[in-house]
Amino acid sequence: MKIKRYCKKKSIKFYLSNNIRLAIKLDLDGVYIPAFNKSLNHLAFSFKKNFNIVGSAHNLKEIRIKENQNVKKIFLSSLFKKNKNFLGINKFKLISKLTKKDIIILGGVSKNNIRKLSILNHSGFAGISYFE
Repeated sequence: MKIKRYCKKKSIKFYLSNNIRLAIKLDLDGVYIPAFNKSLNHLAFSFKKNFNIVGSAHNLKEIRIKENQNVKKIFLSSLFKKNKNFLGINKFKLISKLTKKDIIILGGVSKNNIRKLSILNHSGFAGISYFE
């Protein structure tokens, strides 16, 4: 597979979204499980040692589901982007303290608000706005 070879050559991790069986079959680095996926079926699968599972959540209930799915990191959104999943700084701080999983900030991070991230519990951020 062309993209897999490219990622390996550039030392980029290759994750597949929402298809754990295919990610295992293709020998990828891991899988991303979206917030709407609440299945625990993958817990019966065998994974290679460095296979990572990451997921997203928008509230405490979804965080608990991701914990049960044994994800390594949780993308928690939305911090700044005012959409239906908007948390804001205070709610984000409260919710992120209720898990021991690594939290990745998502949702409206830009060069204008990136300094605010220093007051939050997180292990990184992702976002389109920042890189535009």
